[in-house]
Amino acid sequence: MTPQPTPEAIDCGDGVRLLRDVELRLSDGTVLRSDHYLPPGGGPAPALLVRQPYGKDIATTVVYAHPVWFARHGYVGVVQDVRGRGASEGEFYPFRDEEQDGHETIEWLSRRPECNGRVGMYGFSYQGVTQLLAAARGHPALRCIAPWMTAGDLHRGWFYQGGLLRLASTVGWATQMLRGDAHRRGLHDAARALDAAWVQPAAHVHAAPFAGLPHLTAPGLPGYYSDWITHDQPGPYWEQHDISNRWEAVQVPELHLVGWHALYLHGGIQLFESMGRHAGRARDAQYLVAGPWIHIPWGRHVGEMDLGPEAMADTDALLLRWFDHWLKDAGTFACEPRARLFAMGENRWHRLDAWPGGDGRSQAWHLRGGGRANGLRGDGSLSLEPPGPAEPRDTFVHDPDVPVVAPGGPTSAQGCFNQARVEQGNNLLAYTSAPLEARLHVCGTPRAIVHLQSSLDHCDLVVKLVRVLPDGRALNVSIGAARSSALFQHPPHRADVPHAWHVEMESTSCVLAPGERLRVEVASSAFPLFDRNPGSGVPSRLASPRDWLRARQQVLHDAAHPSRIELPLLEEPMVPCTPP
Repeated sequence: MTPQPTPEAIDCGDGVRLLRDVELRLSDGTVLRSDHYLPPGGGPAPALLVRQPYGKDIATTVVYAHPVWFARHGYVGVVQDVRGRGASEGEFYPFRDEEQDGHETIEWLSRRPECNGRVGMYGFSYQGVTQLLAAARGHPALRCIAPWMTAGDLHRGWFYQGGLLRLASTVGWATQMLRGDAHRRGLHDAARALDAAWVQPAAHVHAAPFAGLPHLTAPGLPGYYSDWITHDQPGPYWEQHDISNRWEAVQVPELHLVGWHALYLHGGIQLFESMGRHAGRARDAQYLVAGPWIHIPWGRHVGEMDLGPEAMADTDALLLRWFDHWLKDAGTFACEPRARLFAMGENRWHRLDAWPGGDGRSQAWHLRGGGRANGLRGDGSLSLEPPGPAEPRDTFVHDPDVPVVAPGGPTSAQGCFNQARVEQGNNLLAYTSAPLEARLHVCGTPRAIVHLQSSLDHCDLVVKLVRVLPDGRALNVSIGAARSSALFQHPPHRADVPHAWHVEMESTSCVLAPGERLRVEVASSAFPLFDRNPGSGVPSRLASPRDWLRARQQVLHDAAHPSRIELPLLEEPMVPCTPP
């Protein structure tokens, strides 16, 4: 790494100065550029590093305070363009180079005159992965990180869920990133197509087959979109880009943040739990904040719901306390709870000493009915009482041409939405409890066990937990999905035979008041949140309408096949706490 000349400082007011386009020449000769915001007073200070692919001039302000704010509080704020993005040289391939480049950046930054040798990292989504990969190299100058809204296992926590591709987010993010690549490479026709696709995303997630989407596979573009959808199984491709097979390599204090309606919720919870088991000397320095938010922005308005003033958490002040504790020895995080969770419905924050669910406390709600649980007009019920020996099956037809839409509708919008319109259809089953007589707090990771018999060898199962208000609104709380080829491998899934599907759903904290009801929806799609299973055995990425087969799906719920959802409960009141 060759030192580069220091640019002239720019006055940002209040004593803060900016060094723009500071150059780092990596060991392979590639030059990365970063902006450095220096705190007032001169002299070395701890550095807060963000490494991102979206342009350092954004300066993380989509959800964080500007680095000028952190500089005012005594930090060197550093925002670096990763390889092949923004002002940095090289070729961008998501995740591939972030471990080595991040390690070299920390080594270089810790020795610069403005840094006192202590470095922290923060950022959400992709910037969270850059932290984890850099931390996996164990540089002593990196004292703590704050990987928010991210995942350490890219296959299970980012791109796929239960074997289903997260279609809308994958196509959308590929479009966003390839736009930058096309413009950077001077591919004008490809850039125009990607620009058009960016403003009309819904038109493209409905295309089939989606492997050959022209705007994502044009000549001259990098091939990472095709790689993501081709590698539909966990394995070496993903492991070289994440920490899923080496959790123990990351041994620094971590402040995790997830959203109950965010894209990578499962990945974030998995990351927190895995670090709590494998982070060595930092196992007891893992903290979680779980709010009601979507991926972006973070506030009180989530989908169609206003979740109240406590949802407007001051995450910048939280981050400042975190870094003051680990980088300035200020003790400002000493009294923080290990987990701070926002309980939807009650719309208040609570503190826990650990992630809930490890004590095994759960409540089984059984799917019941007289054989016609289709939609809201059906007779499906949800009961604490197990089924009798001879309850009739419920049957629905899954048609890939007319899939059940995602909780956020045809655009798969994130958030909390009324599901009553979707529940009118006969292509899903709805099981609803009687009005609750007492408060019920679902907190943790629900699990569904559904006995399903399909007319096809290849099929999907989607289970949704819904909170039904007295006025009839049905609000999505949690969703889980599984693909037969991923869940049943040895032996494989077979048509016309009942199988017990064990589906892990997304985590939540939701309080239902007396008079409200629980509902469980069962379907075989949630499109375009997930890709649709063609049913023919043709990989979904390659399937066109001529490959789509309709499936007759039967849910069994009798004494021998007790289909149910197991809800993790907090029976004792949680300890309220102030917002973060």
